[in-house]
Amino acid sequence: MFTHHLLSLAVLAGGVTACHHDFNVVSRHTHRQALSKRNDQWPPVLDDAETVLVNSFDNVTIDDWSRYYGYQDKLAGYGKDAAQWTADKFTESGFDARLNEYHVYFRYPVSASLTFTGADGVQSEVNLKEPVLADDDATSFDAISQQTFLGYSPSGKVEAEYIYVGRGSINDFERLVALGVSFEGKIALIRYGGLFRGLKVKNAQDHGAIAAVLYSDPGDDGNMTVANGFEAYPDGPARSPNAVQKGSTLFLSTAPGDPTTPGYPSHEDAPRADTSDVIAKIPSIPISYGAAEPLLKALDGHGQSAEQVNRTRWVGGLDAKYSSGPAPGVKLSLDIVSREEIRPIQNVIGHINGTNADETVVIGNHRDTWMVGGNGDPNSGSAVLVEFTRAIAKLRATGWQPKRNIVLASWDAEEWGLIGSTEFVEEHVDWLTETAVAYLNIDVAVSGPRPNLATTPELHTLATDMMKKVIHPNFGGFNISLYEAWYEGSKGVVDVLGSGSDYTAFVHRGISSLDVGSSNGANDPVWHYHSNYDTYHWMATLGDPGFTVHAAMGQYLALVAYHLASDEILPIDTQNYATELRAYYDDLKEFAEEEGADLDLSELDAAIINFKESADQVKALETSAVERDDAALKTLVNHKYRDFQRGFISQGGLPNREFYKHVVTAPGLDTGYAAVTFPGITEGVQYANDGDFAVAQEWVGRTAKGIVAAAEILRP
Repeated sequence: MFTHHLLSLAVLAGGVTACHHDFNVVSRHTHRQALSKRNDQWPPVLDDAETVLVNSFDNVTIDDWSRYYGYQDKLAGYGKDAAQWTADKFTESGFDARLNEYHVYFRYPVSASLTFTGADGVQSEVNLKEPVLADDDATSFDAISQQTFLGYSPSGKVEAEYIYVGRGSINDFERLVALGVSFEGKIALIRYGGLFRGLKVKNAQDHGAIAAVLYSDPGDDGNMTVANGFEAYPDGPARSPNAVQKGSTLFLSTAPGDPTTPGYPSHEDAPRADTSDVIAKIPSIPISYGAAEPLLKALDGHGQSAEQVNRTRWVGGLDAKYSSGPAPGVKLSLDIVSREEIRPIQNVIGHINGTNADETVVIGNHRDTWMVGGNGDPNSGSAVLVEFTRAIAKLRATGWQPKRNIVLASWDAEEWGLIGSTEFVEEHVDWLTETAVAYLNIDVAVSGPRPNLATTPELHTLATDMMKKVIHPNFGGFNISLYEAWYEGSKGVVDVLGSGSDYTAFVHRGISSLDVGSSNGANDPVWHYHSNYDTYHWMATLGDPGFTVHAAMGQYLALVAYHLASDEILPIDTQNYATELRAYYDDLKEFAEEEGADLDLSELDAAIINFKESADQVKALETSAVERDDAALKTLVNHKYRDFQRGFISQGGLPNREFYKHVVTAPGLDTGYAAVTFPGITEGVQYANDGDFAVAQEWVGRTAKGIVAAAEILRP
């Protein structure tokens, strides 16, 4: 069975950064060295430009931006008004802003019903609605986005017995199959968490199920639950029993982007490809835990018991035994009608020219939502991005001009499969390859007070150093740095980038990337992820009253962006990348031995040694360039730092998923979110047939060649 050595993901009870807050998998990364908990200086010391930026963030105006976004219909294909408003705000702050349009394939909801038949033959309707809340006016809008649905679900009408399959991973399904459970002609009842929802539906389809029903379990909500005596929202911090998590069912680990235009931008006249490899053929629907509880109880004592299944996080927090079923005569009837349409979406792209035209920093956040609200995902990041433009305007008023171009992006259709950012990268890949220094992503800036961070390794030093310069306003009542607050959850280990937000297309075109946000822990109010209850009211009363955490996250983003755009030498630490490669290697070696894979890793070992030598040499060159104040030499070093990751994508795409090209990191095939390091090798071991590790051995060579290519770009 596959262990989690090579999965790297945040483990805070409330979730992790970006649009993927529905999993809670504990990971081991045994050979990575944690950073020190110590803050170098307290209070932090800022230079003049940093001081201007930090002081420019106003929690009151951020509140205004959050309120605006929280009352707009921003469902992809329907959110042009909010796009134009965003462009206008960028322009007011001195950015040259425009709408960047693509024509994208969608499946929108028309109607849905779910009927339960008990063992006594009595039928009852399963509630699919999130009731309007009198205390929360954003829940009362009449819009397509307020319906309960899963993006890209096909139409379908089915009736069958159903089987509970835990979190719906490949291992969950295969465990039940090994115990004699057949999914042929059945409906899969799946708990959210662990992997991207689209892969849950894919796994159900691959095992013969004819439909999937997904629900959120309060067992994933930490201590803030109704069972523990807390009132449910809107009366308290616990999850509402009527809250439903919507989302996309695209097969994210195969490829993001418009599924009808793989590898090329989805313009109006673009040729359209078959979608069967990336979109489910079976219908699916999400329900609340209140609706799911009687369905689970009806399976008590039938099929395999939780003890027999013996899978991690199989049992949740509901009043049920979590038996697998099926139960004789107990059925579900699902009737879904959806409609297909190609509709325009609008990215908002703003830019400021730097003095070095061949170096660009891209900063992005998506704007689209599944509901009218979305004040955690993504309005918190959108509000921060608008305030960021005002901070940059104030800095420019002092006479500052960036050395590097700054491109600001408000992406559309991220929720459906990272579509806006992916189409943009596909269209502008040549320019990005030639100039992009880094991509900075802030998606869910705030869904709680606990910072989380994931970056490519060369940005670790910059990312953590800037955290030490920001005061965290809301962490247990103590006046501490953002770094110290981050350390409480991370224990000093920066997460590896997998997928789940708009950095993905940039990483897999060899561009340094960072993803930052903050989430809720076990003792914080539960965030209603992808629910109609993720609203301005929730954020203003429970998530971040006063919007001070928003301001802190904006200050942090501004400091990181400022140094990437302004520093004489790019703050890129390739020596740390070498250190991380060695740790990933040690993890891989241990994993392969545990799985009985007798791999020859000598070529990979040598490539990492080669890379370290190049990293040391270019660092020496950097030191010389600064000491000699040699402009030409500084430019050479900067271009090497800008370009070296392009080598990691030089070996073509991963097996059966050509979009993912990075030989060092990719989302796992059965996670869609969490990163797998050295993915070609790792998954060659994980999915080997009958001990045949030929694919893994092939990818040892290909991975080594990619690392050598990166080393050659770095070498002076």
